[in-house]
Amino acid sequence: MRAGINKIALLSIAVGLPNVGPHFETWNAGVLGPVTLNGLNEGRRDLSWQKWSYKIGLKGEALNLHSLSGSSSVEWVEGSLVAQRQPLTWYKTTFNAPAGNAPLALDMRSMGKGQIWINGQSIGRHWPAYKASGNCSVCNYSGTYDENKCRTNCGEASQRWYHVPRSWLNPTGNLLVVIEEWGGDPNAISLVRRETNSVCADIYEWQPTLMNYQMHASGKADKPLRPKVHLECDVGQKISAVKFASFGTPEGVCGSYREGSCHAYHSYDAFNRLCVGQNFCSVTVAPEMFGGDPCPNVMKKLSVEVICG
Repeated sequence: MRAGINKIALLSIAVGLPNVGPHFETWNAGVLGPVTLNGLNEGRRDLSWQKWSYKIGLKGEALNLHSLSGSSSVEWVEGSLVAQRQPLTWYKTTFNAPAGNAPLALDMRSMGKGQIWINGQSIGRHWPAYKASGNCSVCNYSGTYDENKCRTNCGEASQRWYHVPRSWLNPTGNLLVVIEEWGGDPNAISLVRRETNSVCADIYEWQPTLMNYQMHASGKADKPLRPKVHLECDVGQKISAVKFASFGTPEGVCGSYREGSCHAYHSYDAFNRLCVGQNFCSVTVAPEMFGGDPCPNVMKKLSVEVICG
């Protein structure tokens, strides 16, 4: 404070006003007040009714810090001086494009909320600090369905990976800029490749299909069509082996399937014949494809996992 006129600036990360939800017009956002100044000889002074001005945006946005030219117009601190867990902070780094054609993504789990740019192109907003809530328990869809059944990843970020188009990248010297609103650790940001090692499918023998619904609605249904399982590896890959296949009452999840009390012993045959050596294949889920019905009068399903290479 100094004698005469003093200026006070308040920075708020409220982005716009809410525009969805019940009675959103009554919601408030931003600096709502009151604003008071304490410690004066006269005690407390209420500044809420002073003349206030409002300006949107950050100086970094005006300087285009996310662009190649704008990021070079200011000085950046490095090493141990880089702020961590500090709200409203700009970060930048450079990286080389990984070899190959595998899809790429940024792992932003160490950050809070903000926006990402690569070579001046916006990847979009990141918000991994928004965690999925609820109770995750054993999945069982039997009985009446409600939204609390079969929840997964409780306590995890609603989105952790953010796709990076390879067409935006140069072989070397790619610029990554992040504006962090809530605070995070930029040293833990990583660029990852998605590689498909295996693909799985679970499907019941009378799983409803759109084709069956359309045939029934049009009156053309003689008998329901059997569903099909579709398996596909990434571009350039082929199905090299069948890791697991069971038509009956298999248990477990992808990566850890196991046979149940009912199992068709020829479950592997159709996949070895129709899928191995192919990039894509489809197999009808019917007893005759797997050597007959292993347990009549029991609702059966097919679980399969194939290796891509």
